[in-house]
Amino acid sequence: MTERTGPEAATAVVGERATMNFGDSWENDDGSGGRTVADKSGQGIVTAFGQSLKALRVRAGMEREELGRRLGYSASSIASFEQGRRIPSPRAIEQADEVLGAEGLLTVWMEQMERAQYPVFFQGMAKLEKECIELLMYDTHVVNGLLQTEEYMRALLAMRRPILDQETIDQRVTARLSRQNIFDRRPAPLLGFVMDEAVLRHRYGGVGVLRGQLKHLIQIGQKRNVEIQIMPLDCDDNAGVNGPFTVVTRKDSKKFVYSESHATSALETDLEQTVLAAARYGIIRSQALTPRESLTFVEGLLGSL
Repeated sequence: MTERTGPEAATAVVGERATMNFGDSWENDDGSGGRTVADKSGQGIVTAFGQSLKALRVRAGMEREELGRRLGYSASSIASFEQGRRIPSPRAIEQADEVLGAEGLLTVWMEQMERAQYPVFFQGMAKLEKECIELLMYDTHVVNGLLQTEEYMRALLAMRRPILDQETIDQRVTARLSRQNIFDRRPAPLLGFVMDEAVLRHRYGGVGVLRGQLKHLIQIGQKRNVEIQIMPLDCDDNAGVNGPFTVVTRKDSKKFVYSESHATSALETDLEQTVLAAARYGIIRSQALTPRESLTFVEGLLGSL
């Protein structure tokens, strides 16, 4: 079954495969999304939170400038939060709750606000990231979003066409950074990343941005639950010629395959397809440099900049 979401939410049957197509892509910045209101259902939640934030601020006798100073935002950003045009980070919500003496009246919104930041098509994948015991990712064009530095994210988003306004870029950066909390989860999930060498040679944002990104990869790659591997350009064999994909394994052992193209993203649930994707990832991993060789390779690239 192919389940699509969008204005008409059409459903079609394609053989026995179960594929959920979620519309515009997210991970590779090819579609809309970010820490903004993703759909109409989320707008009510964000608006209600903003009204609560404003009421508590006024009750505390605090101007937007003062609240912004304490939270690390401008007064205009506080206005955007209160008017439901932007979603503050989980940390900002916690800080606002403390600063305004809300006693949990703001933090109670955190889970719903987190869901509201993602487009409908990515909410399923975002949920799986939080529940997974294993994530296996293969990337061919840009560094995986879970590994991106903030500067790298901003460089990618600044190159989008049509051009994104600064507020949208800020929203998307906040959303992507919040996903990186996966590295702090306990128990820690097993995280595997294989990326083509070309990914590390693109100087998105300039040499300084790339240098910071390579340093970050080296740091993350030293975590015991993380394996980062590089597929060299001169490798004769690469089973990943069909493009990037992610294999997700949940606690109940059920596997999912997430993939994106220029205009669509899909979450595959068919058992045969997910098993084949996991096997394909295993082949790709065996063809790439080992994690230790890969870190040495990244260090070499860093040293050459």
